[in-house]
Amino acid sequence: MNLLCLNKGADRRLRGGHLWIYSNEVDVRKSPLKSFNPGEQVLVQTNQGKAMGVAMMNPQNLICGRMVNREAVPLDQALLQQRIRSAQALREQCFDKPFYRLVFGESDYLPGLVIDRFGDYFCVQTNTAGMDCLKAEVVDTLERLFSPKGILLKNDSSSREQEGLAKEVGVAAGVIPDRVELEENHTRFVTSLTSGQKTGWFYDHRTNRRDMQGLVKGKCVLDVFSYVGGWGIQALHAGAQDVVCVDSSQPALDMAAENAALNGLNEKFSAICGLTLDVLKTMVADKRQFDVVVLDPPAFVKKAKDKKKGEEAYHHHNQLALRLLKPEGLLISSSCSMHFKREELMNVIRVAGSQLNRELQVIHQGGQGLDHPVHPAIAETEYLKAMFVRVC
Repeated sequence: MNLLCLNKGADRRLRGGHLWIYSNEVDVRKSPLKSFNPGEQVLVQTNQGKAMGVAMMNPQNLICGRMVNREAVPLDQALLQQRIRSAQALREQCFDKPFYRLVFGESDYLPGLVIDRFGDYFCVQTNTAGMDCLKAEVVDTLERLFSPKGILLKNDSSSREQEGLAKEVGVAAGVIPDRVELEENHTRFVTSLTSGQKTGWFYDHRTNRRDMQGLVKGKCVLDVFSYVGGWGIQALHAGAQDVVCVDSSQPALDMAAENAALNGLNEKFSAICGLTLDVLKTMVADKRQFDVVVLDPPAFVKKAKDKKKGEEAYHHHNQLALRLLKPEGLLISSSCSMHFKREELMNVIRVAGSQLNRELQVIHQGGQGLDHPVHPAIAETEYLKAMFVRVC
């Protein structure tokens, strides 16, 4: 392996447990970035020549290196299999059925790798140049460990563009059906791995949806940004009186209706397709009222430079949601924006309530599920926030 030499003092974060190496931390006189190939594994050294371990390189990115081993041993198939086995052990300890995020990138010490499991089917994302070079090894490891019926490479995320990688979606092994089944919090669902959002499902909200279930019996629920009904159908399963799902995707709402029927709850289900702000404004004008409103939007703040515009989007949606709530109603407001902190979401909700002269109580705060562990040195791995807010 080639050597990557760090600037003086640039090893401090790595010694503290962090896995990322930034391009301005590299001593480019000793190890010019242009001398490395995307995906190449290199030996990392301090400025004094002390070995730090092995990193995967991408000289084109601001994060030019990601540590994969503290020893001078590359990430090969044997080590890959060991770490996926370790990740599997955690998930099997936490869940009694094979529906979960099996690998969560840096938090499972496999930077750039995401694997979601749907029983006998696996959806894989290789989001860095280094991990993309190991696609074949990842697929082979999954076949050895799980003997799956199908493995899909769902490499269409925006992060691949930052790595200089092409977007691609394709079956890597076996067969991927049009629909796959999963179960979450004792509720059955179908989703599409090939045409669905991200990997087809959002396991990260599992515990938040579980916590919601104890608060919705007999309630009228509005599920905004519903996708295929993860929140709404679970609310119905927990005894909600009725649910309205709102999403801009008609195919997603069609699948939400299919999921309601799958659980024998279709008579209590309805859906509205349209831009969420437009739908919410129409509901306010029509004086609609709900006991519970769930806001689970996409990341409004995808990059730090999007903060102002994203904060406005969070504010508008939360203010409209509060206007649609009955007295003593419940707002469940979430953000998956890594660059939008928990206290910032709290402040958005506070300001929206103050402007409407409504007194609020935060009765619960949630985060990501146990299959999305947080790396203690990498703040970016803790991204999901959920606020359960009661209107007094």
